Amino acid sequence: MLLLIVLLLCIFFIVFSSTKLKLHSFLALLFAALGFGLFTGMPLNLIVESINTGFGNTLGYIGIVIVAGTIIGVFLEYSGGAYTLADKILKIIGEKRVPHAMAIIGWFVSIPVFADSGFVILSPLNKALSKRANISLAGPAIALSLGLIATHCLVPPTPGPIAAAGIIGANLGLVILFGVIASFIALFFGWLFSVKVAARVHIDPNPEITQEEIDIKMKEAPSAFKALTPIFLPIILIVMKSISDFPTNPFGTGAAKTLLGFLGEPVIALLIGVLIAFMLPKKRKKGIYSDTGWVGKALKISATIILITGAGGAFGKVLQNSGLADTIGETMAEINLGMWLPFFIAVIIKSAQGSSTVALITTSSLIAPLMPALGFDSEIAKAIVVLSIGAGAMVVSHANDSFFWVVTQMSHMDVKTGYKLQSAGTLVLGVSAAISLWIMGLIFM
Repeated sequence: MLLLIVLLLCIFFIVFSSTKLKLHSFLALLFAALGFGLFTGMPLNLIVESINTGFGNTLGYIGIVIVAGTIIGVFLEYSGGAYTLADKILKIIGEKRVPHAMAIIGWFVSIPVFADSGFVILSPLNKALSKRANISLAGPAIALSLGLIATHCLVPPTPGPIAAAGIIGANLGLVILFGVIASFIALFFGWLFSVKVAARVHIDPNPEITQEEIDIKMKEAPSAFKALTPIFLPIILIVMKSISDFPTNPFGTGAAKTLLGFLGEPVIALLIGVLIAFMLPKKRKKGIYSDTGWVGKALKISATIILITGAGGAFGKVLQNSGLADTIGETMAEINLGMWLPFFIAVIIKSAQGSSTVALITTSSLIAPLMPALGFDSEIAKAIVVLSIGAGAMVVSHANDSFFWVVTQMSHMDVKTGYKLQSAGTLVLGVSAAISLWIMGLIFM
């Protein structure tokens, strides 16, 4: 109970200090991490170790990806390529369907690509589409985020669902089949949330540029195909790596697999995208690659995002190392709620410590020994349990989740707006997935 009370106070502190006191979110998160550790009696050395490890591991995973993605975005914007690409896409989908497109793109991309990387890669396109369609960035940003989360938590080969399936002993094919269905149903309700709620919050995709300036840029802009390349080539490379990692070894075990494994690492794939983005400007003015040019501009933009994301990782790591997840999971496991038990355990663990993958693995480990006693013996029941855990691992994304900060910072949202849109959106997404899985369980079990 003490752990939960202190957690709620820390979340209140983060929201209040960053919105009312105007304290920078980077410091608000670090102070919250430190305060949680001290007030819950964690060993002092473990507090320091957790903050350093959480910050370092988060930046080690996503830091360079954010920098590279921001550089690509700046070159797409300043060269005008983002707007020519947006024009082509809008002619196909229509100006009113930007959230539809981003939700579906996110749903596909996050099957092989981590949600964090997917959002960073697609953010420039998202902003350009919103600007050209003259709509708020909030709707498409939340639609993209929820599309990414839907498959990230429910559809292998994302590591979380695969690990959960292995621990539970579920048939991976059934997990994929039911996961695709449940994630798409959940995405429909997530998309409704993005167009009915998030779209009403006005966020200018790029307040620094006017329509007249965009028209001028487009006169010297690269073609839509050329502008598309630095966005989707990294995605293709990451997908190819995921395919090469399949147990069946479709590309063999030799040089081809090694090469694809290297090129498909998000850091390498994004750096290749950066090199291609460098070729976008038709007229390369002197100094655009320097610290005073376009690259320098991108580094300044990405610096704040990186620091806040890293601090979010530090806060989450302190929560993980406090034993909060295990305490909650063991307490909840004593309650028999049928198919809803794994969902609720995952919800509490996810909300408490931030990581969807940790929530999936921890909950699976707690539920696995209870499967026979709960009556979950059939192959379909095992698959539904894994996916119920995945649905719970969506709920909710907030201050202790590094993805929350990637979405909010790259979409110009303050913390209060992030809770109103990103956190509430993941609640809608996860509950929708859980209800669809419960219905499927009634039909097939």
